Amino acid sequence: MSSENFVSNSLSRKQFQNILELFQDSDRKLGDDRNQIKIVQFEGRKLVVKSFKIPNAINRIVYRFFRKSKAERSYLNALYLKSRNLGTPEPLAYLEEIGPARFHQSYYVSEFVEHDFTFRELAADDTIKNKKEILKAFTQFIYQLHEANVYFLDNSPGNTLILISGNEYKFYLVDLNRMKFYDIPVKDRLKNFERLSPQKWMFDIMGAEYARLSQLDPEETINTMWNHVQAFQDHFQNKKKWKKRLKKIS
Repeated sequence: MSSENFVSNSLSRKQFQNILELFQDSDRKLGDDRNQIKIVQFEGRKLVVKSFKIPNAINRIVYRFFRKSKAERSYLNALYLKSRNLGTPEPLAYLEEIGPARFHQSYYVSEFVEHDFTFRELAADDTIKNKKEILKAFTQFIYQLHEANVYFLDNSPGNTLILISGNEYKFYLVDLNRMKFYDIPVKDRLKNFERLSPQKWMFDIMGAEYARLSQLDPEETINTMWNHVQAFQDHFQNKKKWKKRLKKIS
């Protein structure tokens, strides 16, 4: 017999159930992810609902007894970011469906943040203006994240929303379930940029700005960042090659 663990800072259990019903009916999907992410309209608010994929057999036991679920971590990490004035959509609630010996499924609900583009579009879209200024502002945001002892493991191009507000740029992190919290050394800080882009010019800007903020040598900072990027790209490309070979064999 299964039970539910429901935690919320603003929604009742009945409201959450109504949101889940809207989620099932919604065809407004966000991204192409192994988890289901959809936008729903509820009581005049635009919300994002994330339904996490049911874990494999081993992780169903791990999440039941030994580790927080992805939904719970998303919620708690968002609260941590908000408490330190770091941009992320407002967390509203999460729900876990659990059995006596197994974890089943989990959901996370947050506010939808209106934004102009993501970091991925910033890298790919040549029509976006003031890229240098945006990259410098983004670097300042990541520096503030690191100063708050937050290492964002999924610091990839689709996980930062960017809003242009007058002459300012605002950044919001999403997909928050994988974070570490510790006093981050410089080598880890510079490695944290490795997933963002394979374009060198972007790291010339971000590396120089991070060096300025951290009082580091600019050339050494840029080179270190770029070495991490190249190592990540090599690993990523090799992984793709092995997947293609395995598909051919199977």
